Amino acid sequence: MSDLKNAAADDLNRPVSRRRPAAARRPRPETARRREEILRAAMATFGARGYYNGSLVEIAEKVGITHAGVLHHFGSKDQLLIEVLEYRDRADVEHLKSHQAPTGLELFRHLIATARANMDRPGIVQTYTVLSAESVTDAHPGQAWFQARFQGLRALLVESLKQVCGPENLRPEAEIESAAEAIVAVMDGLQIQWLLNPEAVDLAGSTAFAIEAILAAVVSPRELPAILRQ
Repeated sequence: MSDLKNAAADDLNRPVSRRRPAAARRPRPETARRREEILRAAMATFGARGYYNGSLVEIAEKVGITHAGVLHHFGSKDQLLIEVLEYRDRADVEHLKSHQAPTGLELFRHLIATARANMDRPGIVQTYTVLSAESVTDAHPGQAWFQARFQGLRALLVESLKQVCGPENLRPEAEIESAAEAIVAVMDGLQIQWLLNPEAVDLAGSTAFAIEAILAAVVSPRELPAILRQ
């Protein structure tokens, strides 16, 4: 019966038509608090069940409101998902003065610090991991968001790698791009391993090791061992 109830409620997941003021207004404190409560509940639900299996009914019950109340604040389940992803990303930079990721060598220090912080917030890591994997499925509402995020992250890494190398030691573009892709891959892969067995995987230590190794390979390249030559 609960599955039927959840499915029926989510069938009502249609954008709520409501007038918006001509100029954007800062939400009232109680509205902002309620929205954050919903975002946290949605993050926990989507992280545990995925987007499709996580129902608005369950999210609403965590906050003590109805699913219609969730839609009142976010309009649709799809929009709630996007705002959960944005909320998760803000958590990574909210402690920075500029509220955005740095560039150059500071970016790599920031990524290692983020991995260290993630060891104390498994829920955020789980939500990101589940939703990013789920986004490769057909017509997933978060697919475009993740495509844009990865594209932007790779571009930021490429820019930062070039800054670290300096003009006098700049590597070929394809090599810089491969290094950027490798950093993203190793960070996401380590998060999966850590979620499955946190006692066996040192998330921060292994992230630092991998990033330092990739930086060393780009900044001070050496002849490849025979096994890696083509």
